[in-house]
Amino acid sequence: NDQGNRTTPSYVAFTDTERLIGDAAKNQVALNPDNTVFDAKRLIGRKFDDPKTQQDIKHWPFKVYNDCGKPKIQVQFKGETKRFAPEEISSMVLTKNEGNG
Repeated sequence: NDQGNRTTPSYVAFTDTERLIGDAAKNQVALNPDNTVFDAKRLIGRKFDDPKTQQDIKHWPFKVYNDCGKPKIQVQFKGETKRFAPEEISSMVLTKNEGNG
């Protein structure tokens, strides 16, 4: 990846000005925990009320909401509240990886 590592961490951070992916996002966890998403793939294919989903939510600093029975991740991005499906977050990481191929 662009940090010289073999893999890109599955982190996406949202700020007032940009979206960060991988190591740059992971570096935001302490500064911007509510808007730094990781482990989103754990939510793919799960329902919001799945006990595993509820257990995971307890450990995450970012917000996860029930959207018609499916988990959606809520962040502040460029001054707006946005909600993303876990698949969208994972897609952001994968798209980043394709660019470094």
